[in-house]
Amino acid sequence: MGFRGLDLNLLVALDALMTERNLTAAARSINLSQPAMSAAVARLRSYFRDELFTMRGRELVPTLRAEALAAPAREALLHIQLSIASREAFDPAQSDRCFKIGVSDYATLVFLRSVIERVARDAPAVSFELMGLTDYPDQALQRGEIDFLILPELYMTGGHPKARLYEETFVCVGCRANKQLSRQLTFERYMSMGHVAVKFGRTRIPSIEEWFLLDHGLKRRLEVIVQGFSMVPPLLLDTDRIATMPLTLAKHFAKTIPLRLIKLPLPLSGFTEAVQWPALHNTDPASIWMRQLLLEQAARMSPQRENSRARRRN
Repeated sequence: MGFRGLDLNLLVALDALMTERNLTAAARSINLSQPAMSAAVARLRSYFRDELFTMRGRELVPTLRAEALAAPAREALLHIQLSIASREAFDPAQSDRCFKIGVSDYATLVFLRSVIERVARDAPAVSFELMGLTDYPDQALQRGEIDFLILPELYMTGGHPKARLYEETFVCVGCRANKQLSRQLTFERYMSMGHVAVKFGRTRIPSIEEWFLLDHGLKRRLEVIVQGFSMVPPLLLDTDRIATMPLTLAKHFAKTIPLRLIKLPLPLSGFTEAVQWPALHNTDPASIWMRQLLLEQAARMSPQRENSRARRRN
């Protein structure tokens, strides 16, 4: 298939090369022999009149021209896949689709786990690949490397559709034996105590409460910094440290770990957890099905639903 002299099959080779950055690995990923991939590189160089890649050891280093071509090539391939190659009706019970989701440990434990359990019952051949959040998660959406991104809405950028899932609040957490938490926690005591804090990704992006404190020129005493919220509770046990955590996650850990939850002495509103997906997936039947499951589970987490359940139990 050609377009103004370009064999569109070469875009598949270009996309593989940009992803793998290695000739042999790229050839293997699209089932080509190494000589055939080398020939594809030569044709790409001839068409675009650019070297596209240079060698650094065994790694392919893309030129500026190749970098500029990467996103349009991936988008074109995704459009072909979704518009032409995936016209079959989606049957969850028969599908073996693997959904790739960028998600934090927090959202996995308190939210996505229940969705995965439901899918296991309704669509047993459907699988998931949960991928850690990167410093620039929107780029994974743009490249079509993930099907969904789940994180606080305030961290999301424009350019792709999204939907709100549920509201979350923060709470201060410490060991149940921490005597400093036996009475109301003041702001002054909160700031003076040792904290376990979370920072995300390679660039150590601060959590929401840290952003709040930094914006107000405040600095607390950070004794331990971890990569995810699930690492926080064990580091509070048998210490006088405290941490600021999402309330739903704190309640989850308090079922098995002796934690004390106390009102956060900060005028900090919560956050909205949201889901985002590539714009090209907007009409994809499989994506629509999964989005509906996510929204249904989110509705079960609403405060009104929880209060209704509590009244029924009483």
